[in-house]
Amino acid sequence: MATKTKPGIEPDRISLLETLDRRLRWLSSWTIHNANNIRESRDQLKVGGHQASCASISSIMAALYFHALGPNDKVAVKPHAGPVLHAIHYLLGSQSREQLEAFRGFGGAQSYPSRTKDRIPVDFSTGSVGLGVAVTAFASLVQDYLVAHGALAPEKTGRMVALMGDAELDEGNIYECLIEGYKHDVRNCWWIVDYNRQSLDHTTADRMFRRFDDIFRTCGWRVVTLKYGKLMEEAFEEPGGEALREWIDTTSNAEYAALTYQGGEQWRARLTKDIGHHKGVAELLERRDDEALARLMTNLGGHCMESLTEAFDAADDDTPTLFIAYTIKGYGLPFAGHKDNHAGLMNTGQIEALRDQQGIAEGSEWEPYAGIGDNIESALRDLVEGTQIAREKANAHAATFDVPAIAAPEGSEQATQTAFGKILLDLAKGGSPLADRIITTSPDVTVSTNLGAWVNQRGLFRRQQMEDVFRKARIPSAQKWEGDTAGQHLELGIAENNLFLALAAMGLSGALFGERLLPIGTVYDPFIARGLDALNYGCYQDARFMLVATPAGVTLGPEGGAHQSINPPLIAMGQPGLRHYEPAFVDELALLMEEAFALLQAPDGESVYFRLTTRAIPQVERTDDAWKDGAKKGAYWLRAPGEGAEAAIVTMGAVTPEAIAACDAMADDLPGLGLLVVTSPDLLHREWSARMARGDAGPPHIESLLSQLPVGAQLVTMLDGSPGALSWIGSVDGRRVSPLGVDRFGQTGDLVDLYREYRLDPDAIIAAMAKLFGG
Repeated sequence: MATKTKPGIEPDRISLLETLDRRLRWLSSWTIHNANNIRESRDQLKVGGHQASCASISSIMAALYFHALGPNDKVAVKPHAGPVLHAIHYLLGSQSREQLEAFRGFGGAQSYPSRTKDRIPVDFSTGSVGLGVAVTAFASLVQDYLVAHGALAPEKTGRMVALMGDAELDEGNIYECLIEGYKHDVRNCWWIVDYNRQSLDHTTADRMFRRFDDIFRTCGWRVVTLKYGKLMEEAFEEPGGEALREWIDTTSNAEYAALTYQGGEQWRARLTKDIGHHKGVAELLERRDDEALARLMTNLGGHCMESLTEAFDAADDDTPTLFIAYTIKGYGLPFAGHKDNHAGLMNTGQIEALRDQQGIAEGSEWEPYAGIGDNIESALRDLVEGTQIAREKANAHAATFDVPAIAAPEGSEQATQTAFGKILLDLAKGGSPLADRIITTSPDVTVSTNLGAWVNQRGLFRRQQMEDVFRKARIPSAQKWEGDTAGQHLELGIAENNLFLALAAMGLSGALFGERLLPIGTVYDPFIARGLDALNYGCYQDARFMLVATPAGVTLGPEGGAHQSINPPLIAMGQPGLRHYEPAFVDELALLMEEAFALLQAPDGESVYFRLTTRAIPQVERTDDAWKDGAKKGAYWLRAPGEGAEAAIVTMGAVTPEAIAACDAMADDLPGLGLLVVTSPDLLHREWSARMARGDAGPPHIESLLSQLPVGAQLVTMLDGSPGALSWIGSVDGRRVSPLGVDRFGQTGDLVDLYREYRLDPDAIIAAMAKLFGG
């Protein structure tokens, strides 16, 4: 049948894109086959890969990468389509055969797209289901923020695109993001659903696609459904075509998949049985042999190059768009449609049959353009080399900004949370280039985490002018918030997952757009766990941000219960790419915030998590600056142990005054008793464990500190959190430890009762010390 094409999309171009689709399907399949069946296996473990998932989306990715994408567009590729992305860059010349041959091997092409581990350009890492989708909406907001602040020229903007499988639409974080995007009028965002209707365990419920339409349209998105390919649409115009369309629309996903797997003969038998009595249907079927009939029935919109390119070209504005592209899981492969094909692999006979079908000579499997014929290879190379998305992996870092000296707020008694707010206010008033690149955000706890003064000074980021109605009406309020495009605070709803995805997008600003932002997000400390997957996701792709969590621990007091955090210090110790600081005094906080701003910008830096407190504690008098170097490394002696000291107290954060009081109380009984203040158990532990594992020369910082204690001197450790965050310190040089901390859910009460109940008061330290000495 003659193929009709929309004006502007040449039939020759469609043909070339279809050829590229076949090449991507072959190269991704062969890469996976090589890893599982040809490459030597030393451990006999299945390497894996997802040939069926790659095949279902290869047409979409061919149309997207070689036709629709502009030079500034950024893409999050669904995890299981990683081999297709590698095949694309293999054709573009930015991926090597050696990397493909080492797919899922050590140092080879990664299982799932990775910004930091893959050698090809990867805009967003993907792997945790759904998170690579939602982050694109926040990246779009970041792009608009940069334009509004004059940091990014409008002509340098692009679309933020997410490719997802339909099973990812089950992920709740997508809908949390969708609501937040609607509130902030998200733009320039495409989400493309590979709607193959099969997930790992089952076939997708038939009626769900109608709900997706409703949900997205309600949130301001344009929804484009690509259900029928051009072959189908032409067949619908024939006599009997309407009956065929109705049959397609009413047949269950499971039945459609099974018939796809069974092939043309079964298609014919089933269609004849169900609708053969309708006028024109028998003739419609007779005009096609089994192969042609199978091709017709699998010509869904997500595999029709003409339908895809038309749809992408038509969405030429900044309206956020959801494309629902119907596809076949395993399209073009021998197990297409089979319900078990998700993790299925072609055997040697099947891959060889596919190779022969593609016209690829044995031994030429890795050739980029094998089997296509010399007559079109030149045109195909021209198309590939002319694509706008062909770019090198970005390795240049965005401009850095000098960190101004940060002075500790004055006051004999202060809380670190309050001091954090004062430090940010001073930065806001100071007007440094660094302050102009700070962007703050919080999930509806802006005021209670002491960001209010910053927002008063710098304003909310809004697309339209937002007046402070209370201020205009002369109603007294400490919060004088106005919003416009110059604002530097993005207010979020109560969804910690959105907080961490927003921080990830902001923290990738330099890599994505060439313009660095310095994101600061505040949250209640126990609620870090609510967004932990997204926090891990941000760190995994080396997004840089400052997380300020407060209030912390049972020190929160009367609010009690679930608002009192226990595990975050341990979470931080186990989280790569995130440095934990828990300062006790405000001069420590000022010093460590300077360090944090530098870390956010350093090539080998990382994100930083501050665990702060609402408790105002007496500040210490410093006689010199010798403590500063130790504080940055993770700990310092507030009171160095004396000669012959038999013990030391190791403390951190809000309960440091109790440690000081206990130290004073035991001074006569334990002469020379040392008091070690820890600012980062995370930093101490990672340095110590790395040195022990590698056998590096020179002792780690914690070992150097403990070397000032005589052999056999014992330790009492204490923090308002899980005792395991500090109790490991005894392992450094084999000392007995009595660990104090919180290992139960909190209760309401004042600090006197709570510290006594959870053994965080001076009496608990004295009792623990006595037990160490057999008292």
